[in-house]
Amino acid sequence: MKPYDRMKELVEKLNRYAALYYEEDAPVISDAEYDAMYDELRALEEREGYTLKNSPTHRVGGAPQKKFEPSRHLLRLYSLDKCKTEGEIAEWYERIVKAVGKEPEITAEYKFDGLTLNILYEGGKLVKAATRGDGVTGEEVTAQVKTIAGVPRTISYTGRIEIQGEGIMRLSALAAYNAKSDEPLKNARNGAAGAIRNLDPAVTASRNLSFMAYNIGYSDRHFASQREMHDFLTEEGFETESDFAVLKGADAAFAFAEKVGELRPSLDFLIDGVVFKVNDTALRDEIGYTEKFPKWAIAYKFKADEMTTVLRDVVWQVSRSAKLNPLAVLDPVDIGGVTVRRATLNNYGDILKKKVKIGDRVFIRRSNDVIPEIMGVAEEAPDAKEVEKPTVCPACGAPVREEGAFLYCTGEHCAPQIVSCLDHFASKDAMDIDGFSEKTAEQFYNELHMTSPVGLMRLKKEDIVGLERFGDKKADNLIAAIAAAKDTTMDRLLFALGIDGIGKKTAKDLAARFGTFEALEKADRDALTAVDGIGEILADNIVSYFADEDNLRLIADLFASGVTVREAEKKSGVFEGMRVVLTGSLPTYKRGEATALIEENGGEVASSVSKTVDLVLAGSDAGSKLEKAQKLGIRIIDEEEFKRMLGIAPAL
Repeated sequence: MKPYDRMKELVEKLNRYAALYYEEDAPVISDAEYDAMYDELRALEEREGYTLKNSPTHRVGGAPQKKFEPSRHLLRLYSLDKCKTEGEIAEWYERIVKAVGKEPEITAEYKFDGLTLNILYEGGKLVKAATRGDGVTGEEVTAQVKTIAGVPRTISYTGRIEIQGEGIMRLSALAAYNAKSDEPLKNARNGAAGAIRNLDPAVTASRNLSFMAYNIGYSDRHFASQREMHDFLTEEGFETESDFAVLKGADAAFAFAEKVGELRPSLDFLIDGVVFKVNDTALRDEIGYTEKFPKWAIAYKFKADEMTTVLRDVVWQVSRSAKLNPLAVLDPVDIGGVTVRRATLNNYGDILKKKVKIGDRVFIRRSNDVIPEIMGVAEEAPDAKEVEKPTVCPACGAPVREEGAFLYCTGEHCAPQIVSCLDHFASKDAMDIDGFSEKTAEQFYNELHMTSPVGLMRLKKEDIVGLERFGDKKADNLIAAIAAAKDTTMDRLLFALGIDGIGKKTAKDLAARFGTFEALEKADRDALTAVDGIGEILADNIVSYFADEDNLRLIADLFASGVTVREAEKKSGVFEGMRVVLTGSLPTYKRGEATALIEENGGEVASSVSKTVDLVLAGSDAGSKLEKAQKLGIRIIDEEEFKRMLGIAPAL
């Protein structure tokens, strides 16, 4: 294709996608896909030395919608230039140094993924709020923005000032909204943009939005630096980014970006990068602007965690709890350097709520190591087919039982259930049988007709020696591993049983509270819900499990096969006897590392704040748990104090 024809094609596509994104809040491709086409167009324009008249490379945002009153900004809002590599950060900083003749300080902050807002205050009162629009004129959304609890109606500064920031929907708010809504939102960004650009403020209010302030546009007051702006916004009661930093040099900038990239999966809101700005506002005037963005700022974009692709099929898999789980088969797509071919759809109810059909182009989100999930439909295919609900188990052919949004196999000897059950029972965090794998579980099911963990615990060398992959030495090793695993703790055995809803932590909490299986068997709903993190649904599930004669027989047979439960070793240390809650992101420790240190030093880690909690370890973006701890008067420490308590950092 000739350069002109390709440029024309890209311009037409990008303008269409931008209109859907900015003006209708109905994107059909991901940000990463849009950015890739935009970068291709910009590279073509630079190489060919010309641009088409309607090229999006000269436009900021989108045109205001006619259903809103237009609102002209007092000071133009610019877009940001973007970069994706450490080298590109260094090139940008080198240009800055060359322009001002020295190495200036730069600020670093999150790049929020929501809808840009410009809020005007006069005489200390909020008088108008608008979207960014095309950078010069936006849509007036004052009534909608006034429903956002975190936006102050009044501030102490009585001059004329524009406060800029991002309207966002926290992920917890998105989850709460989707749990109750018949029309789930595809993602938090769409949730925020659609709420603000809705003529009914009640819709905005229903989505429980937040506002993150990060900049000042027009102002009667002079601000000498971005640091001064940030402090002003915080003092006036706006929610601001807690990881805001002042740095010097490209190396420090990239280190900040890497740290934020690691924290990103733990945040309760979407960010798609980090924004760097020259701190000194006087230097900004020297550096200047392009037609579209300031030269003194740049956005470092993270690898994509959301893309679109075509849903080709849905297959149903059987879990160890007999639940049928739908698995989406996709056209392969690269998300953050990982090729994704499969994604979860949760359950049949989820398929209906998201209106997903085979053949549609769908949004796929992959966060950290979590299994990719289909978020919603990007574009409907004219020949798309409904996803059929199975009436029989795809593995064994037994009838399917429907319970709420879930489907269950009713077969007693369904191979995938049994293999998964055996594999889970022997896993590292359960009975920890070294040398036993899912492949071994499948082999024992097929060749030894093993259908229960009891059979595994009763296994003898003569049962397996001579099987494929099992010579004398390997058989001896497995039998020795099984014998060693029989001496276990209550929490390990409880987790190994695979009771629906009981993970490692809940198993530990139950073991600590009840001490024996006999006591747990007798526990009623009230006794169970008194345990931290156990709600009524899980409590009922546990009661039902221990009311089932087959389950009680399984436990009795395990003990008869030689399984013994020893008392868990009690740890001692600085946190002995203390219940500790972790909240927010710590500067250096991951949550799992901090949890292990607390438990190794005698403490118990709780998931929620209550009067029974002794200590709260709080990091950045701590949120509601920190607020509750403050109200209850619970002692709160940061990571430095945590290290001092452990003797890792010197005492003050």
